[in-house]
Amino acid sequence: MELPAVQLRTLLELTRSGTMTAAAAALGYTPGAVSQHIAALERATGAELVRRTGRRVALTDAGHTLAVHAERILAAQAEAVAALERGRGELRARLRLGVFGTAAAVLLPPALRRLGARHPGVRVESREVEVDQAYAEVCAGRVELALGLDYPDAPLVRDGAVELVRLRSERFSLAVPDGRPPWDARAGCAGAAPVSLAEVADCDWILPAAGSYYGQAVRAACRRAGFEPRVAHEVTDTATSLAMVGAGLGVAPLTELMLRLRSAGIAAVPLREPVVRHVVVAVGAEARRRPSVAALIDALREDATP
Repeated sequence: MELPAVQLRTLLELTRSGTMTAAAAALGYTPGAVSQHIAALERATGAELVRRTGRRVALTDAGHTLAVHAERILAAQAEAVAALERGRGELRARLRLGVFGTAAAVLLPPALRRLGARHPGVRVESREVEVDQAYAEVCAGRVELALGLDYPDAPLVRDGAVELVRLRSERFSLAVPDGRPPWDARAGCAGAAPVSLAEVADCDWILPAAGSYYGQAVRAACRRAGFEPRVAHEVTDTATSLAMVGAGLGVAPLTELMLRLRSAGIAAVPLREPVVRHVVVAVGAEARRRPSVAALIDALREDATP
């Protein structure tokens, strides 16, 4: 009997989520793919694993039994890999790392150079993923680790299957056109005094979509300040949004890491309100025990530290 890890992970997520749609969203699949994984497990085991009750699905007795053993199977697989790594004289491993634009451009190159110098036997294959899907990519087993962003106002989902390791915290400032702060055309931006969000309520904003974690977090901060941001340009890519700020098309949130992508034509004005984000690594709880995974996280943390 063959029980592929991807199908076992799907069963475990369905156990946690309760619906095909929720499990699909958590894993980054379509509901049809989740249904296919469960059907494949049922064929392999010869047992009915789930029953539909309205929009939800309930595990049968056989489903509960397999779910318990699925956790043990996946944990045993991860522990076996970790034990093999620990038993070698030097680290040798292939790791898949999910990255998003800013991290790929700013954090990844120096971290991989440092890791390569210390552990030449560890090969890292990076895959670009949507930043909001970092957790799902790890949960689904498509990557061992993924760089992501966590916002206090829009926190990532957490469960025992995936851990979030914080690399650094960043406080947001405001990106404005260099020398032309939109709230006071007479003032220069160099060394500009901090402003409150309420003072820029009438500005045009350049923000990601409201449904993204980033979009939710910034809008929540603006609402606390008493206004809904007027989003003139809905843009996800950081370099593009900062280029638009430099062209005088609006203001946008800015962190030190984001500023490394582009600084021409813009200036950073501090915000009085503490609006923050955390740069994190999502990693499988069992994979965290692997020495190669720990070495990669250490390399990322060193280059993420301000």
